[in-house]
Amino acid sequence: MFEAADAMRSIAEMADTLVEDYDVVDVLTGLADRCVSLLGVTAAGVMLASPGGNLGLVASSSETMRLLELFELQTQEGPCLDAFRTGERVEHQDLEAESSPWPSFSAAAVKEGFQSVSALPLRFRDVTLGALNLFSVTQDPMSEADVMVTRAFADLATLSIVQHRASAEAGMNE
Repeated sequence: MFEAADAMRSIAEMADTLVEDYDVVDVLTGLADRCVSLLGVTAAGVMLASPGGNLGLVASSSETMRLLELFELQTQEGPCLDAFRTGERVEHQDLEAESSPWPSFSAAAVKEGFQSVSALPLRFRDVTLGALNLFSVTQDPMSEADVMVTRAFADLATLSIVQHRASAEAGMNE
């Protein structure tokens, strides 16, 4: 569970990046790190769609997370991909459950010590730009307050992506 003041400070810092020149990868890495430091998740990763629609890993909170995200892309199964494809949040999933929707991915995640996962799409209106994966070494689901803060982080990150892309397009048209 987060401290409200810390969450508000992080939201203000993320929003502040939108008024300056910034690197999108730095913003998304900050998003992953903030999720870990404030929300009690063990690891976080962000995938972003290319203009052609293919997902790629752009940020992760650890090397283990980076490798697991790459495995998710390689096997084409996992929560981040589902959140991206559906545009909907993947609610808390027990990775050890026999009924896991991602058997290969779940086995790899459990092998790395993770017990549960959730994912949120990075959406702008009706377009899904990417997704955020959140892993935990416990079975405890995130509280609704944590989910709301995570959604705010994801929305600010999405706005930074949209603004950066718009600025890049405007620069190409000049």
